[in-house]
Amino acid sequence: MRHSTPLKLLASLLSVAWLSGCAFAPGSHFDADVESAPVDDLVDVEPITLGLIASQERAPDDQALKQMSEAQRVALGSYDYRIGKGDVLSIIVYDHPELTIPAGSERSAAESGNTVQPDGTIYYPYIGEVAVEGQTVSEVRETISRQLAEFIAAPQVEVRIAAYNSQDVLISGEVGEPGQLPITNVPMTVLDAISMSGGLGPQANWHGVQLTRDGETRTLDVYGMLNEGNLSSDLLLQDNDVLHVPDLGEQQVFVMGEVSEPQSLPMGRSPITLTEALSRAGSFNEAQADASGIFVFRRNTQRQDKLATVYQLNARNAAAMVLGTQFRLEPSDVVYVTTTSLGRWNRTINQILPTVTALYQVTRAANDANDLRNDL
Repeated sequence: MRHSTPLKLLASLLSVAWLSGCAFAPGSHFDADVESAPVDDLVDVEPITLGLIASQERAPDDQALKQMSEAQRVALGSYDYRIGKGDVLSIIVYDHPELTIPAGSERSAAESGNTVQPDGTIYYPYIGEVAVEGQTVSEVRETISRQLAEFIAAPQVEVRIAAYNSQDVLISGEVGEPGQLPITNVPMTVLDAISMSGGLGPQANWHGVQLTRDGETRTLDVYGMLNEGNLSSDLLLQDNDVLHVPDLGEQQVFVMGEVSEPQSLPMGRSPITLTEALSRAGSFNEAQADASGIFVFRRNTQRQDKLATVYQLNARNAAAMVLGTQFRLEPSDVVYVTTTSLGRWNRTINQILPTVTALYQVTRAANDANDLRNDL
């Protein structure tokens, strides 16, 4: 009878552990019931279906893209460089070498040309000061030809820009050679500027290039330009534009739960699908994971009443993983693979077994001591 109390205690502990094993198992579980999410007041839960993927791949507003593309085409087609302060003009009047400053063998056209002064003018023989700021080369040529006609019969004038010093674009961030790029008579777009700066770096965020103009910043998707042919955002750059290519930063997805290697995955040059993310994390543990509980947590930025949307993939049917190959993840998505009830029980047993074993050893030692004392 003296052994009954310790044995009862051990049996009670095991019973409590059995009944509460799922209650205090260490995490790795999210209710896989789509119809009754445990936090439906904060999140929306949607199953990953063919319809959801079709809506995800739906093209943006075609009419808006056409309008933007048309505006870009017009801007590029009508582009003409406007002369600014600090530019150097090379002016030649044919058959009148006295009006043309010779460059010589040691002087470049930029060194021997006419520099646009701070007041926006240049000085030219016979006609004096000529206002050139804000004008095109053609307009300056016409002005000089008209005024020289009072002194020279049918003057033939050529005007070129020898040095572009008045306007530039600043490009910074994850590019090969960040710095200033001069605006010239050749139109420069976003992709042109990136190319002229040595291209995007290995840590560049292709989806979040920032263009700041007149104090306003807009985000451009260079990935869409290069890989999807959406050139509507390949904007024509202007003086004082700032083009910044950020690093990956928050451009990551996080894979957690019952996978071999929980980790964060950078989203650089290409998007990541759900299946790819699971594969790169070593796939899920078939013995421990609940195949019906593969979730993607995506925070809501447009809605105030919901914190996030949770997308569920039920992969009990292996064919469902095909849906995962088409479900594109977005930056800051969290992929979470839940564990099975058996997996939670195994973890609980592994936690409590050392404690139970130690308690059993102590009880056994106490009983042995009692037996020895009684024998004496």
